[in-house]
Amino acid sequence: MDKGLFVEIEAVARQHASKPLIQFTDGEELTYQDIIGKAALFSAALAKFGATPGDRIAIQVEKSVDMVVLYLACLRSGLIYLPMNMAYQESEVAYLLSDAEPVVFICDPSLEAQANSILGEGADFKIVTLSDQEDGSFYEFVDSRGDLPPIATCEADDVAAILYTSGTTGQPKGAMLTHMNLGSNAKVLVDAWGFSEQDVLLHVLPIFHAHGMFVAINTILMSGASMVWMAKFDPDVAIEQLPKTSVLMGVPTIYGRLLGHAGFASAARASNMRLFISGSAPLLAENWHRFYEDTGFPILERYGMTEILMHTSNPLNGDRRAGTVGPTLPGCELRVVGADGEALPVNEIGEMGVKGPNVFKGYWRNPEKTAEEFTPDGWLKTGDLGLVDEQGYIHITGRAKDLIITGGYNVYPKEVELEIDKIDGIEESAVFGVPHSDFGEGVTAAVVLAAGKEISEQVILSAIEDKLAKFKQPKSIVYVSELPRNALGKIQKNSLRDRYADLYN
Repeated sequence: MDKGLFVEIEAVARQHASKPLIQFTDGEELTYQDIIGKAALFSAALAKFGATPGDRIAIQVEKSVDMVVLYLACLRSGLIYLPMNMAYQESEVAYLLSDAEPVVFICDPSLEAQANSILGEGADFKIVTLSDQEDGSFYEFVDSRGDLPPIATCEADDVAAILYTSGTTGQPKGAMLTHMNLGSNAKVLVDAWGFSEQDVLLHVLPIFHAHGMFVAINTILMSGASMVWMAKFDPDVAIEQLPKTSVLMGVPTIYGRLLGHAGFASAARASNMRLFISGSAPLLAENWHRFYEDTGFPILERYGMTEILMHTSNPLNGDRRAGTVGPTLPGCELRVVGADGEALPVNEIGEMGVKGPNVFKGYWRNPEKTAEEFTPDGWLKTGDLGLVDEQGYIHITGRAKDLIITGGYNVYPKEVELEIDKIDGIEESAVFGVPHSDFGEGVTAAVVLAAGKEISEQVILSAIEDKLAKFKQPKSIVYVSELPRNALGKIQKNSLRDRYADLYN
């Protein structure tokens, strides 16, 4: 990867110039040449904002093809792509923009007033709008008659994207992913999952995070394959599109909703599908078995994180085991260590550490946190607990850092607790996840009220409604007289998880 990821993507695009890269459900198509050509125009537009290699381009727009084109334009220009969830509230966006210091913030037209409010607080960036209908003020800078800037030369270690992940302290951290991280992982997945130019991916995922953008789309771009584009997941539309596609990447929530659809099983059996992949959250073993029984397809589960993209996978050809995430992918290493940091033997549970070309560069402008997350001998501490069995399959058994994964999205309890604890009359709170049939885990808050206070669940939820993205907000509030603690005073969230394990059943 001597000149950067875009050069490699463009080489594949030249081989498939007239082939559809994106097919819409109404039959419209965009070829590889259409997308690569538009990325060059967007690259020229970004240059008009004074963006130079290494600058950040922040984006908060609805899922759209233009968001993919912006990603490619950033790669082409050596800029750093920084996507944001549309669900983020003003305070969350303000923090990310102040931390990343982008040269331009491209937002949905509905968010322009909010962005101007942030800008008015002293931030230094330009604001333009872009909708999912190919319009907005950004297009005023796109000129098909202008000169195109040259493709930037990027080193393997140059940062290509920053994805913010919530932190245990309540402040998000920007994970820096390099051209090497993205490119090497895409190539490994093309081989591991058997992608070819004959494949058509049914793309149903959001694209502001690693799964939908870097795992799904990079794998397509590096294999010369195509994808059927869905702006949002709709089980009726997804089932209708199955005969046109060969692969689906989804989260457990998506598979649960497909299983609940009366027409899915027969449609899957009659389709051209060859592979169903699940990730971003644990898939219940009972749903894996039910899916296999109903459709004849064993779902392929894998394991990754924002900081490492994909690291392990059940085999394409071989034994796919429910409840495991398979062996490590080629070039990736994984070890399980005890509390003393020493490697554990097979079948013993400990914290998982990882190494490989897919492991991120570090956290943006946060060398202290970066150093804290790596061991002295270079292993990234995942915070996940697991074991490796005799056959080399990895079993995820828990999370050392209390991370909640709901509907495929990561929620760190501390961020939610900070907002709840600001509410007058609340003594303290503890946020935790418990099993949820639809979302995998339901965000739940245990609340201790101050003496003599009565605060309803609706009042609490209303107070944090504009402070946190919807997926971070608790699905239930439970009231307790005191939080369970150990002898050292540490809150025992495992006790809360056990006590309310059946809350959503």
